Amino acid sequence: MISVVIADDQTMVRQSFRAVLDAQDDIHVVGEAPDGAAAIALCAELEPDVVLMDVRMPELDGLEATQRIVARWHEIRVLMLTTFDIDEYVFGGLRAGASGFLLKDAPLDDLVTAVRVVAAGNALFAPAVTKRLIGEFTRTHAGPARLADLTARETDVLRLIARGLSNAEIAEALVIAEQTAKSHVSRVFTKLGVRDRAQAVVVAYEAGLIVPGTD
Repeated sequence: MISVVIADDQTMVRQSFRAVLDAQDDIHVVGEAPDGAAAIALCAELEPDVVLMDVRMPELDGLEATQRIVARWHEIRVLMLTTFDIDEYVFGGLRAGASGFLLKDAPLDDLVTAVRVVAAGNALFAPAVTKRLIGEFTRTHAGPARLADLTARETDVLRLIARGLSNAEIAEALVIAEQTAKSHVSRVFTKLGVRDRAQAVVVAYEAGLIVPGTD
């Protein structure tokens, strides 16, 4: 059973998300929070698997709350909820350790899928805006390259991760065994000092390995 905390300052949004998620056999909403501070308190009490985190909230916003949660509870996954007008905040959330983001106006079925994907330890992005989001940020916030320790094959693997490919798809693209691809992914994470695909994607864009608007 996947335990979920919903953090959003709008009561109707929280209740809507709860109704959809609690209707699933494998998901249970264990708490609701109207702001980031309350979300952190619930994490301390309940240690959920996933936190659905709105970006803009009173008292403590979702970005700061995400950073504190991920720093303290490494097993809790944060899925950020956003709209088009706060791209930079979402990028900051990914850098803080969020496992992905979902548009607030996405179909509710997508929410269910997103919770399952993030709970399984994978990264999730809204495909329609991923390149725009990261690309727009990196054009004005260039970060240092962090790829010096990667081998040529590991660099190829990181590029494919940044394109959203799974381990199986990476194996197919590079004509290697899936277990080998998994090992490469693990080594990339270790060398870059990241914990999951979401943070690896950020590094790839910051380093210029992926150019926004291209594959």
